[in-house]
Amino acid sequence: MLTINLFNGLVYGALLIVMSSGLALIYGLRRVVNFAHGALYMLGAYIGFTVATHSNFWVALLAAPLAMAVVGVLLDRYGLRLLQDREPLNVMLVTFGLLLILEDLVAFVWGKGNHSLFTPELLNFSVTLFGESLPAYRIGVIVVGAAVALGLTLWLRFSRIGLFVRAASTDPVTTSMQGVNTDTLSAGVVGLGAALAGLAGVVAAPFLSLSPHMSSDVLIDSFVVVVIGGLGSLAGAFAAALLLGMMQAIGAVYLPQLSVLLPFLFMIAVLVWKPSGLAGSRT
Repeated sequence: MLTINLFNGLVYGALLIVMSSGLALIYGLRRVVNFAHGALYMLGAYIGFTVATHSNFWVALLAAPLAMAVVGVLLDRYGLRLLQDREPLNVMLVTFGLLLILEDLVAFVWGKGNHSLFTPELLNFSVTLFGESLPAYRIGVIVVGAAVALGLTLWLRFSRIGLFVRAASTDPVTTSMQGVNTDTLSAGVVGLGAALAGLAGVVAAPFLSLSPHMSSDVLIDSFVVVVIGGLGSLAGAFAAALLLGMMQAIGAVYLPQLSVLLPFLFMIAVLVWKPSGLAGSRT
């Protein structure tokens, strides 16, 4: 039972890595807390569901992130760029309003009922590890989370654009003076963050039910992850996502009465101990 709980915690932690890394990237560059990020996850899941219904899961896994990348670029151009220097309360109200609009849009197009996406045939089997039978698809989710974490780390550390992103996150004015088009860079990063949210939605669809309100739970957990890890810190978000996933899975079995509160208790404990978060990112 402990093995299964730890495995489920890894699966959810991997999903949170994909989801929260986009949120951390957007905040790191735009300094905007995007409450609409959960809606991007939801919209990506529904687009993936539609594409998979008319084609197959693997096409959906490619098409949904690409579609969400376009949405992310438009969101940056006509939303986040304009909100960058506004009061945090104004930003929260606008992005939360966008979340509600997208939820109503999804309910209008796909209906208010729940939908589900079948597990792809290629991964529709079980693997025996440590004496337990574990679904291969969920192992695939862990692989996706690890690949996203490794890919983003290598991209930010070793690529020229990654260097620009790190520089603009630290000092956008000086970076712009050095000839970097920070607006174009930010649009690309927001597009990447939206694509990651869409990828998380498609990956989650075969084992989580799709509904117009599916964004709420994962959005709250993603914000908890970003705050615990340190605002704008990818490394902190990766560590916090795995810790929170484990805590959610084990707490649901051994402390069911407190399972809803555990993420917030964990966040309070971390912020009391280290207000800047695990990675010590500046706020």
